[in-house]
Amino acid sequence: MISANDLSPAELAALLHFHADAGVEWLLEEEAVDRFAEFEEMKAARRPAAQAQQERPIAEQRPLPGERQTSSRPNAAARPAPASGPQPAIPDGEAVQQARFVAEAARSLSELKTAIEAFNGCNLKHSARSTIFADGDADSGIMVIGSAPSAEDDREGTPFSGKSGQLFDKMLAAIGLNRSSVLLTQVIPWRPPGNRAPSPAEMDICRPFIERQIALAEPQAILLLGNFAARFFFGENDTIHGLRGRWREIAVAERAIPTIASLHPQDLLTAPVNKRLAWNDLLAFQAKLKSLSLLRN
Repeated sequence: MISANDLSPAELAALLHFHADAGVEWLLEEEAVDRFAEFEEMKAARRPAAQAQQERPIAEQRPLPGERQTSSRPNAAARPAPASGPQPAIPDGEAVQQARFVAEAARSLSELKTAIEAFNGCNLKHSARSTIFADGDADSGIMVIGSAPSAEDDREGTPFSGKSGQLFDKMLAAIGLNRSSVLLTQVIPWRPPGNRAPSPAEMDICRPFIERQIALAEPQAILLLGNFAARFFFGENDTIHGLRGRWREIAVAERAIPTIASLHPQDLLTAPVNKRLAWNDLLAFQAKLKSLSLLRN
């Protein structure tokens, strides 16, 4: 087995890049995790379902001596119910109703943040480290909404972190903005495992939270970044290339808010050729902010 001490700095760097490309996000946990204990807990949780499946006595399945068996097949009603997979703690429909209730009950962004952090009706929360909430100037009238937290966002606890966040900072600076002069948030407050797309049920549960953030912040212009965010608000299935660059209005809390979509910084890191398209979108966003007196000339 090759030890890290046997590798040159260049070989170590190449190995780390290989792991990053393969999806490895960190090599060591911040705290030790007893995987054996976790496995035993999983087995213990599954035992009641297995026992329930086997509760039916053998006497009910076979005729007693002297009795006549009326059918060669057991009665369908007497068959044990098939074992079902693990169910969420709260049914999706009920979770949506709860999300709407706690969102509407919040009278400020700070109250909404506390409510979201205490909400346990979305399965995404149980696999995420952090709850990502709006960050920046809520009184700016300018809102930037990304799709869902990345691994870096989840680790840092803030939207637009890591390399894509560094590029995002440069994009803002190019049109005279910075993180402290806008309100940043994500459509989904918890990172989906493996950066997968959120399910329709997860989207429905999280919708009241992002809409309430918008309602409380009362932005005059919104910039959506990424394919998922654009589809979520525009209700279309086109790609970001078909949805970007055109001003639309989204209705939130009986307000029609001018909104434009563009490529996410991560898209630009993956395909730098698209930077020209994103720059055109940023210029359109800058012009709108100036027309609304939200940005100085």
